[in-house]
Amino acid sequence: MHRSLSFNAVVCLSTLVPSSLIYAAQDPQVEALKQELQALKQRYEQQQQALMVLEQRVRQVEDQPAAPPPKRLVRSPASKPAQPQGSGQAVAAAGSSYGESLKDDSEPAQSVSNLYDEASGFFGGGKFSFETGITYARYDTKQLLLNGFLALDSIFLGNINLDRIKSDTWTLDLTGRYNFDQRWQFDINVPVVYRESTFQSGGAGGSGAALSDETVTRDPTIGDVNFGIAYKFMDESEYAPDAVVSLRVKAPTGKEPYGIKFRQSPGNDSLSYPESLPTGNGVWSITPGISLVKTYDPAVLFGSLSYTYNMEESFGDISSTENQKVPGKVKLGDSFQIGAGVAFALNEKMSMSFSVTDLIQRRSKVKADGEDWSTVVGSDANAGYFNVGMTLAATDKLTIVPNLSIGLTDDAPDFTFSLKFPYYF
Repeated sequence: MHRSLSFNAVVCLSTLVPSSLIYAAQDPQVEALKQELQALKQRYEQQQQALMVLEQRVRQVEDQPAAPPPKRLVRSPASKPAQPQGSGQAVAAAGSSYGESLKDDSEPAQSVSNLYDEASGFFGGGKFSFETGITYARYDTKQLLLNGFLALDSIFLGNINLDRIKSDTWTLDLTGRYNFDQRWQFDINVPVVYRESTFQSGGAGGSGAALSDETVTRDPTIGDVNFGIAYKFMDESEYAPDAVVSLRVKAPTGKEPYGIKFRQSPGNDSLSYPESLPTGNGVWSITPGISLVKTYDPAVLFGSLSYTYNMEESFGDISSTENQKVPGKVKLGDSFQIGAGVAFALNEKMSMSFSVTDLIQRRSKVKADGEDWSTVVGSDANAGYFNVGMTLAATDKLTIVPNLSIGLTDDAPDFTFSLKFPYYF
């Protein structure tokens, strides 16, 4: 009875006393745990927010297409990675993504490659190329002294004085080139020449104010066929250019100018004109030369130097007088030519070039049988040109190369325009 009453008293007392008083001793520890839990929750929320921001950035980068690397329009061949011989086909057959990346970033623009080939004489498009070219030259001068032979392959020089001569020359060039191991190049050129010249002088009918003229034409005829060989003895490096030596030989396959007779114009005693026009100079010639090409992004610099030696030849007739035949020898004056220029790539398919060339020719000599050598007065020449060219990559194999040459001296044609179509196999 006493124990039951005590138990009930305890129960009643517990119900009257708040539980916070019973666990008052434990409050500091609980509060500390709660604060630590709250801090952990805040850190977790911050990490969640950081993860969300990072995930959004990753998605933006993945969804945005990668910008292609900038294509270099001019690139030195010296900076190309070394490729073992015979590995070209293996590289071409490799994975497409790797090949495309090399093409986009490492290979030079096609227009620059074609321009480089034009400047250096070497082509990388294939082993063999065939080039068709058409050239028009205009020459118009007064008081031209003719001396009986063709100078600079376009000017006929005789032994009379004329007040004026106008000459138009069209040349169709057919050229084949073969490249061996990117070191040796062999080529042959066959020109087909059409000429028309008009000779004009005063004194017609005995009047100094009256003019008369005579026009002489030459149907398309093969000119002097020439062939050459070139060797690249130095590859371009950081400080050195590509260097190519060449040797060209020209054969006298065209119509020589010696023995062509001059006729008197009816009604004008002061005007004489040749009965026909030559298409070659009639002698063998040898031309050694060297050319240098160096790339300086975004430009290509090039220069050349050559010397032409004309061999002495004998002819059955060297006289220009009608009804007279004089056998003898001719020694055309040697010449040397120097040129330099710069080219720029405008885009992937087109590039422009500017250059200056100068050809200096010595005097020629003739020798009739039984007589001494005599110098032909006025046969020396200095022909300077300013050239503006363009290289257009029409396709992977076909290139279009227009060029305009403007004469800077009296001995040079007024202008020459050429259009070439090299095709690489």
